[in-house]
Amino acid sequence: MTTSPDPQATAERELCGLVNGLAQQIADHVRERAVALGLTAAQATALREMTGPMTMRDLAERMSCEPSNATFVVDKLEKQGLIERRPHPTDRRAKHLVLTAEGNTLRERLLELLAQDSPLASLSPEQQRVLQNLLEQAITRS
Repeated sequence: MTTSPDPQATAERELCGLVNGLAQQIADHVRERAVALGLTAAQATALREMTGPMTMRDLAERMSCEPSNATFVVDKLEKQGLIERRPHPTDRRAKHLVLTAEGNTLRERLLELLAQDSPLASLSPEQQRVLQNLLEQAITRS
């Protein structure tokens, strides 16, 4: 006797497939824009996430990687004159990562490029807000 598939499980599998497909499209989009600026995808991700001074641990968390991986990326960005390590204002064991003027300029250019032809551009602002809310709910429940 065969049982019919669980509709909830089927829907969840299909949704996971769609989310994974979207994540791949976004990763490809970031990679293409990064190459146009002479960056790797990881460097572009680091620049995108540098919204202000932060520690290496903070950046690694925002990049969803290990601190050692973020250190490797930051080392390259530092050699390019895009990021500086400065003393942390309250923790003498830590360093603050800060974008240089050139880093800020490149970050702004990157953000402009990422906004062009984004995989989410076909959604209206309202649809984007709904999707953001749904994804935030799913993430906080995990």
